[in-house]
Amino acid sequence: MRNPLSKTVVDIQPSGIRKFFDIVSDMKNAISLGVGEPDFDTPWHIREEGIYSLERGRTFYTSNAGLKDLKIQICNYLKRRLELHYNPALEIVVTIGGSEAIDIALRAMLDIGDEVLIPQPSYVSYLPCVTLAGGKPVIIELKAKDQFRLTKEELLDAVTDKTKVLILPFPNNPTGAIMEYDDLADIVKIVEEKDIFVISDEIYSELTYGTKHVSIAEFPGMKERTILINGFSKSYAMTGWRLGYAAGPENIIEQMIKIHQFAIMCAPTTSQYAAIEALKNGDSDVEMMRDAYDQRRRFLVHALREMGLDCFEPYGAFYVFPCIKSLGMTSDEFATALLKEEKVAVVPGTAFGDCGEGFLRISYAYSIENLKVALERMERFVKKHKGQPPVH
Repeated sequence: MRNPLSKTVVDIQPSGIRKFFDIVSDMKNAISLGVGEPDFDTPWHIREEGIYSLERGRTFYTSNAGLKDLKIQICNYLKRRLELHYNPALEIVVTIGGSEAIDIALRAMLDIGDEVLIPQPSYVSYLPCVTLAGGKPVIIELKAKDQFRLTKEELLDAVTDKTKVLILPFPNNPTGAIMEYDDLADIVKIVEEKDIFVISDEIYSELTYGTKHVSIAEFPGMKERTILINGFSKSYAMTGWRLGYAAGPENIIEQMIKIHQFAIMCAPTTSQYAAIEALKNGDSDVEMMRDAYDQRRRFLVHALREMGLDCFEPYGAFYVFPCIKSLGMTSDEFATALLKEEKVAVVPGTAFGDCGEGFLRISYAYSIENLKVALERMERFVKKHKGQPPVH
């Protein structure tokens, strides 16, 4: 029998995030600090709107691009938050989470061999989605000394005549890094000069601390060459509702909708009605959750530094990215030993790219109580292993 499997798919490695949490699920008294999922329930008024839509029998397909009212509310949100003006009928598509939006944007834009610049460490889906779309991933290694921001020098070094798309993953998962106005201004000049398109993943845009999120699409001339991706999972604690969206130029969105039409049909109707309520009346919920994350962020950074680990201060998302090189272990060795000895699960930095070696991703989307217990265990582990040979 011939091999039934695609070599391209077989060669793609599974997500490095899941390994530890499959173990945690069967481990008594284990604490997981790795899953990027809010510990808050979806606000009740949003859930209530979803329930009401079911009670009204709204279980039909929506249009492929999404409910008209939802697309209008998305445009209102982008105007309110970013002063960006989109046509809801032509420049918005509602997707199954931000992840589908990333996938179909790449498939709509890439021809075989087109190069896509991927700053890493970053979200695990970018590289496989580029590969599945026939593109060539080109990795830009972000550095701790730059607070894991993309610099103009790094971008210029990576650009070739085959470069078509730059993925801009800020606020960043896993580092918590952000790009401020001046950082983006340098990037804009290169993007325009080299005629590159941008996929800007802004799923954590509402979760920034001490500074307002800036989108590259806000710069003059950039809305026309940017696909802005966002969603409801992180900001509104709606991970299981599986709802995201993309905003961008009509000619690109039109092709994204075509792929979405054949592969998905439409995003879940119940989720779309709930999302309308989230955008209309959810600002105070976002503010409450952001304040809670900020408290946890400051607590976690302080605790990690107190135990002797280098940790730059993140200003976005809900992750810290401490350096564990001083312990003489690889990221995988540290995470494996910490789980085995102290029953605390974190994610090795290498799950987000090879340049994540020597770092860990720790999520603070957990209660202060859980964080305190986990950090006590982690501190005990660090004290035990400091100055000892690597664990194998």
